[in-house]
Amino acid sequence: MCSLEQRNNLFFLTLTGDDEHRFGPTLMDSIRSALAQVKSQATPGSVLITTTHEQFFSNGLDLAWAQAAGAPSFRDRLSHLLDCFKPIVVDLLSLPMPTIAAVSGHAATNRFMVAISHDYVLMKKERCVLYMSELDIGLTLL
Repeated sequence: MCSLEQRNNLFFLTLTGDDEHRFGPTLMDSIRSALAQVKSQATPGSVLITTTHEQFFSNGLDLAWAQAAGAPSFRDRLSHLLDCFKPIVVDLLSLPMPTIAAVSGHAATNRFMVAISHDYVLMKKERCVLYMSELDIGLTLL
């Protein structure tokens, strides 16, 4: 899941939990809800900072959720994940404030795209990785 905290003009969107923050329908709905709240409460000087407290900023889409339906429905569920993901990028790009992705660990796949959808990306020097493994196998996300 995620949490949203406001401190004066700063909004902190934090991915919570002890997993790899894989993007499944529940997490993506939670993020979109938080971004809508940020947008509705924004004032001049507001800033959004997206972060996590774990090693993984996110390790991509929740493929285990997609595969749980079995082979015939895998493609449908994967398509559903992508359809749920795209509006998050749009929401981030359209926020009326500067946005900062504070990447504290691995940001793979769609989370790489979320990170670069912010105005600024901050990372630690060690043990942080941005990567798009889908490019290696020719998979398109958009």
